[in-house]
Amino acid sequence: MFHPFELILALLAVAVGLGVLARQLRLPYPILLVVGGLVLGLQPWGPDITLDPPVVFLLFLPPLLYAGAFRTNWPEFREQIRAITLLAVGLVLFSATLVAAVGHYWIGLPWASAFVLGAIVSPPDAVAAIAVTRRVRIPRIINTLLEGESLVNDASALVVLRVAIGAVTAGAVSLWEAGAEFLVVSAGGVGIGLAGGWLSVRLLTWLSRGDLLDEKLTITFTLLTPYAVYLPAEHLHVSGVLAAVAAGLWVGARCEQLFTTDLYEEARAVWEWIEFLLNSLIFILIGLMLRHVLNGLDGGLALDQLMGYAAGVSVVVILARLVWVFPGAYLPRWLDRKVLGIPSPYPSWRGVFVVGWTGMRGVVSLAAALALPLTTADGKPFPGRDLIQFVTFWVIFATLVGQGLTLPLVIRWLGVTAPPGELVDGPTAGS
Repeated sequence: MFHPFELILALLAVAVGLGVLARQLRLPYPILLVVGGLVLGLQPWGPDITLDPPVVFLLFLPPLLYAGAFRTNWPEFREQIRAITLLAVGLVLFSATLVAAVGHYWIGLPWASAFVLGAIVSPPDAVAAIAVTRRVRIPRIINTLLEGESLVNDASALVVLRVAIGAVTAGAVSLWEAGAEFLVVSAGGVGIGLAGGWLSVRLLTWLSRGDLLDEKLTITFTLLTPYAVYLPAEHLHVSGVLAAVAAGLWVGARCEQLFTTDLYEEARAVWEWIEFLLNSLIFILIGLMLRHVLNGLDGGLALDQLMGYAAGVSVVVILARLVWVFPGAYLPRWLDRKVLGIPSPYPSWRGVFVVGWTGMRGVVSLAAALALPLTTADGKPFPGRDLIQFVTFWVIFATLVGQGLTLPLVIRWLGVTAPPGELVDGPTAGS
């Protein structure tokens, strides 16, 4: 039996080995980590790991989202805010609704539980998208869209999930109440994040002027910032995800005022190491969780039927994104031309398809599924909980491995690459 610390060291050793193999095979390392974790978890001697969802959200999300937002080019993000909103909010709601319909009419889940499943699998994951696209040279605008979407969509999906869980556990929820809650949770998270980012910049500037900080203290300060905004937001029941993103955007837009070139490079090295560490643990833990998910099944359904449900939902998730991105890309520009008289250029269908194919799910979906309550308000078992967790795992696996492996091939086949004069190092223009 492993001590937790020994287990972490062992997983990091496995992650390093799989990372070396991924470089040799020229594959995105998250894919091998997930597959390696899955194979390891299915062995009789493999570790039986149970993740605490609040710990997952707290430990992994704030620094990774903050770091991604910090590196985002704010002018480009602002220029694409309409497209990002359509993906991060509109597509999440569209995907959740389609999956809910499949969950209700085909799988047989109650409507509320079906919307729980839809909300869980609807948002592409920021960590997965960043890790897979990092090694692919794609145009900067596509990077901006993908990373801007992945920074924001977790918040919209988690609000939908909160409303759906409330409908399951406590009864029906008013559509007006749900809309109001969405606005309050989103605005509250953004407000706390901007306030925290402003305070962070002011405090760093004041301490630096007083010569009260050295490089190590400054870097430590930056590591604490995402938690300093995420925790208050969550305690106030608003979006900690948006708080971390807003703070990262605010501070990142002012990094030239705060950091010298040498300090920035030193801080960047520390942050990149931390991101690698957290990413490696996340993806290998996703694979290891299959045993826990399988153990949770009540045995009422045959494995082939369960896999059929998982495959069906995976196909719906992938097709929903492809169906949404084309009207989402062309209809607003058509309206610009016809209604406002603005000659907005239409994007290439090839680039739109690449955006549609980049929809990997990851740790947010897994943690959300594992965090589902065991019972409803009247003490009855949460309807479909084990099935939702099983389907969620395989949607993550299908999108991360299937789309992650084929994305470079799709990009090369369609010829969607960054222009020669445009330097793109993965998501450096974004998260």
